[in-house]
This record gives sequence, C-alpha cells and structure tokens, in this order.
Amino acid sequence: MSEHIIEKVSDFKYIIRKTGAMRVPAVIYSNSAYLDLIRKDASYLQLVNVATLPGIIGASLAMPDMHQGYGFPIGGVAAMDLDEGVISPGGVGYDINCGCRLVRTNLTYDEVKGRITDLINALYRAIPTGVGSRGSLKLSKKEERRVAEEGAGWLIKKGFAERYDTEHTEDGGCIKGADPDLVSDRAYERGQDQLGTLGSGNHFLEIGVVDEIYDEVAARVFGLFLNGVVIFIHTGSRGFGYQVCDDYLEKMGRYTRKAGIILPYRQLACAHFASKEGQDYYRAMKCAANYAFANRQLIMFHAAQAVSRTLGKSPENLGLRLVYDVCHNIAKVEEHLVDGKPKKVCVHRKGATRSFPAGHKNVPAAYKSVGQPALIPGDMGRYSYVLTGTQTAMEESFGSTCHGAGRVMSRRQAIRESRGRQITSELGKKGIYVIAKRYKTLNEEMPDAYKDVSKVVEVVDSIGISKKVAKLRPLGVIKG
Repeated sequence: MSEHIIEKVSDFKYIIRKTGAMRVPAVIYSNSAYLDLIRKDASYLQLVNVATLPGIIGASLAMPDMHQGYGFPIGGVAAMDLDEGVISPGGVGYDINCGCRLVRTNLTYDEVKGRITDLINALYRAIPTGVGSRGSLKLSKKEERRVAEEGAGWLIKKGFAERYDTEHTEDGGCIKGADPDLVSDRAYERGQDQLGTLGSGNHFLEIGVVDEIYDEVAARVFGLFLNGVVIFIHTGSRGFGYQVCDDYLEKMGRYTRKAGIILPYRQLACAHFASKEGQDYYRAMKCAANYAFANRQLIMFHAAQAVSRTLGKSPENLGLRLVYDVCHNIAKVEEHLVDGKPKKVCVHRKGATRSFPAGHKNVPAAYKSVGQPALIPGDMGRYSYVLTGTQTAMEESFGSTCHGAGRVMSRRQAIRESRGRQITSELGKKGIYVIAKRYKTLNEEMPDAYKDVSKVVEVVDSIGISKKVAKLRPLGVIKG
C-alpha cells in the first residue's frame, strides 16, 4: 500500500522511520495481529501524513485501537509546538469531546440481575436517543452561550449537578477560554434542544457490573468493588460540535492555501496554532467541548432519577456517584517534557484518552494518590475497562492512552456481515439486554465490528502507558 516500512521495536511497539515529507517518525502501539489489520487500512497512511504537519513534536503516535478516521487516524495523538506548529480540526474530530462518564453505585449484581430489563427500559424512556433526538431542555441562545462558556458548571445553577460532579470531571467540566462569539448561528440552532441526548452511532448508555479488579487500591479510591453495578455513558457534543468542526474545516482550508502549507491530504486542513484562525478554532472547539461535558452531566442526572424511580430508592441511598468523565476527542495545551525540558505544547487526541499519573497537577485531588482514571469502552457484547494514568505515559505518549476497542469493519461492511443475524437475540443469549432506536444501529455496532478491547488494553498495560484497574461486563445497553 505504501513504500513506508513498519519496523518492530518491541512486542507492542512499531515505528515508521522518517522519510520523504515526514518531519518526525510515526509510532504505532499494537500487537502483531492488529498490525496486520493496520497494514491494510488507510489509517496507516493517515498516521504518516500527520507526521508531515508543521511543528509536530517527537512522533506521530497511534494507539492499538487505531482505525481510519477523518484526517487523523482514530486513535491518533500528535503534539504541536505553539509557535511553529498547527492545530487541525481533523486531529480532534467532528464529535468534539466525544467522551465517557462512569457512575458507580452501592448496588450489587445480585440485587439488580432480575431488574435489568426494567432499568434499561426506564433509562430508554428518560434519555432521548438516536439521530435527531431532542432533550427536555430547549435552550435560548443566551443559555447556550452560557453552556459553551461554563460547561457542566452551568447545570449546578439549574439543579442538575453538584460541585462534586465537576470536581470529578476532566478540566472540572469546563475548559477555560471558550469564546461563544466564535460559534456560528447554525451551531447554536443545532444545539438548542440536544442537551441531555445520547445520539446515535457508537454512543451508548450501559448498565454494567465490575467483573474483575486488578488494582485493589485504585479501585477502592474510585469507589469500585467486585460485582458492583455501574452506569457507563458514552456521547459527545452532538450537532453543536459537528457544526463547529464543519465550519472551521472550511476556514482552515482557506488558511492552508493562503499560508502555503503543503499537505498530503486536504482532510488535514489546519492553521498555525498562534494565528488568528488557529486561535479562533481553538476557542470555538472549547465551546463544543464544554457543551459535551454539560450533555453527559444532564444525561447522568436523568439516568440517576430513572434508576431511583425504578428501584424505589433515592440516588443517595443507591450510592450513585460520578467516578470520572474523560475526553476522547480534544486538543489541549499541556506541559510535557520535550528534549528533557518542560514545554507547553498543543496535544491532539483523536480517539485517545488522557493518562496522567499520580501526583500530576491536573489529576483531581481525590485521585492524586493513584492517578487519573481512563475510561475505555468496549463493544456491546464483551467488556469495558477502567485504567489509570502513569508516568510512563508522560514520557512515552504525551500522557495518552487508548480510548476504546477500535473498529475492524466499516459500518457498511458490518451491515453486510450481519445480514440475516439477530443481534438482539445473540446478545440476549449472553445475558445482555439491548434496546436501540434503530435496528440498523445494532447491525453497524455488532461486537464483531470491533477489536477485542481486552487485547487493546493488554497492549497499553504492557507498554505501561496506562495500567488496568477494573474490567466491566455489560448487563444492559441502550443504543441510538
């Protein structure tokens, strides 16, 4: 597919040496089986293309859940110099701050195993789901601007969140420096009634159980225990974020041509981070990220209320409490060691999770002793994981790890492969109750369409860029 040669560095690390227009090498964290898939996938070339971007530092990186995306591969990480480097919407993605939120409870599996159908049905009624779904709040333009600036914190004033929630959310549930004036009217139109909605595609709301614990100390700090019931939420900034990305891709395309930046592929449209265009996108992206934090917070509130009503106990008595909320699609200015010296850089994480270690200044006070939780969802039929950040990640991957299982089939291929199959029944035989807005979504998102997340997590755990804390098994799932 390409003249580029992938060399093995260690059991789970591969490198593509700097050649041609590449400014830095490309590094792939993977096992040998998934590397064979990557060789056949356009994500391999996408990673090489990212290595040609102006101001990229260290290497263009890919996690073991790597697969083809828009511009950057999904699972891609790239750090950029703040003066000479660029910021690229393709390095963040259309679903800005698509991410995960994990809620723990005091409930045990034995207490709920006979009520999963009731709970999932109640959650499905409470959480608007699917393409074009609309939430219970219809925001005015003024309120949307407040959400864009304040993120999940805005919901505290409305009674849908507590200070505890924002303290256990990445960036406190609000990335500072967002500028609502840089968001288009069309984005505000699309976002006015989507707050508190799940959306479609790979987004989900899941009831699961802690199936295995690897780190007793970290699990205890996170409030997790064996056979404990959890709620897992995966969604992002909905139409609001999609529109922000779409608007700025067009602007970045014009900037790239004007600035004479030579790109191997137009989907890598970008602007120098320090330029007006670069800063405009960065501040608008923060607005979408804050919208996503608020979206997951509102979903969590309604989910807690639905579980409470179904089981006849208050959220407090049920021990419903946020463990953490993480970004999977974002660009952030962070301090990292570059050539042995601390340096502020812009880290693009496109389908990757922050993995900061114990003691890091950006880890919540409650988790300083063990490190930041990294939430790694799998597919509907297998497992998800809770990991924790490490010092190795700071040295190896700009404080980053994987974000999920990663697709092995396109949605179109998954629909073809699932023809004649009853995905709901197949999952039911595994003890997993699934409900979806569209049957087509279940076909697109069938477990076979994804890598085995256990093997993906084995790679990052073995390399040391994050460490396993707990494995979660799905009991019931809602899809769009």
